[in-house]
Amino acid sequence: MQASMIDGVLESLRIGVGFLWTAAWAIIMGLTITSLVQVYVSKERMAQVLGDGDFSGLTKATLFGAASSGCSFGAVAIGKGLFKKGAHAVNFLAFMFASTNLIVELGLMILILLGWEFLLAELLGGLVLIAVMAVIVHLTLPENLFDEVRETLNEQDQASGTIEDPTCGMEGKDEYTLTTDGGETLKFCSEGCLETYRQQAAGHGSWRDELFSWGGWYKIANQYRKEWSMIWKDVIAGFLISGFVIVFVPQWVWNTLFLQGDGLLVTAENAIMGVAIAVISFVGSMGNVPFAVALWGGGISFAGVIAFVYADLITIPVLNVYRKYYGWKIMLYILGVFFVTMAFTGFLMELLFNALDIVPNLAGGETATEQTYFELNYTFYLNLIAFALTGFLLFVYRRGLGAPGEFRDPVCGMRTDDDGSSATYENETYYFCSRICKQTFEEEPDEYADHGSRAAEMGHDH
Repeated sequence: MQASMIDGVLESLRIGVGFLWTAAWAIIMGLTITSLVQVYVSKERMAQVLGDGDFSGLTKATLFGAASSGCSFGAVAIGKGLFKKGAHAVNFLAFMFASTNLIVELGLMILILLGWEFLLAELLGGLVLIAVMAVIVHLTLPENLFDEVRETLNEQDQASGTIEDPTCGMEGKDEYTLTTDGGETLKFCSEGCLETYRQQAAGHGSWRDELFSWGGWYKIANQYRKEWSMIWKDVIAGFLISGFVIVFVPQWVWNTLFLQGDGLLVTAENAIMGVAIAVISFVGSMGNVPFAVALWGGGISFAGVIAFVYADLITIPVLNVYRKYYGWKIMLYILGVFFVTMAFTGFLMELLFNALDIVPNLAGGETATEQTYFELNYTFYLNLIAFALTGFLLFVYRRGLGAPGEFRDPVCGMRTDDDGSSATYENETYYFCSRICKQTFEEEPDEYADHGSRAAEMGHDH
């Protein structure tokens, strides 16, 4: 019995780590693309353009969300910031849907682990989710309640002195405080966001110039690090849990929870149950994709699996965040709207894919326990490239944040020391991270010379 248990644990770990190995390159490449978008796609005045609950505002919220982070908690925190600043309820909810269902890294992982049919259902369903949610909210929204909560949130922030991070919109912390030359006090959620702000304040080169400089790549590396810091626990937990679920949960459990057979009733029950399991799974963000693989291997219907993937915004930990932010009433309202929206969209996707005859068929396919995960194939080589990219970005991040000098490149804003390229203009010496930045400075010195060269000139830490 003990030997059998040990064998089961080892097999669970083999499957979980095998899933992670299979999807690693997709996650890394997706997060790199997301980081590029986050750095070079401006989000200024986002809350202002999301103030109206019309089609234009909904479209912009969807696009902003798709260009944002894939972390459930990050999406909720940013959504709160947008809501406080005046974004319409339907738009900040749409932003959260898009930022957890329409992002590159999630799509790549679904493609690798579940197949193109699920990817199509995720992308198409993500748009349907937002449309269905918008209709429900417009029909049921308790506007007075939301207005009262918005006012209360702003009053609480003023009373407590809470200041939002100007780079990401999350709550600033006292240990990451900066006072500008104009006397304004800014707070940041982390050292990375504080450094990003300083770099942006110092650097004024174009994005093309920055992509050929250490400073430009530092911004990407810093964002990449922040993206990983938000999701790594969910990702690892999701993969490991999926292995244990596949090995230790007997088939009769799935047969009991999910009706078997054909028909609208079966499809509807599976979709509802898929969302219900997601709520109590405690696994959000991208970690629910490998869990969905376990459900699919257990014979759960297409509707149940895709509804489960949609539902990372209403897991119990995320619901608790809603409660802390908005109170019980709005938390229950969001739970109700999201639950109905996610279950209905999963139900609709199975009906549509059945009509198109593109629902995947598991018959004849390898099960998770039959698969060989560690082979010298395309996954191996893609992972080597992805890990090398991660190593490069980590090197750039450490080089930018921990450079020994107290100078900043006036073109890109990256920290640098006095051993590299330099130029003198109007009796002031400026130091650069690369020859590209020096050349850019020398072509238009007036544009950059008045920004100062010492890191300390951009603000004073408290």
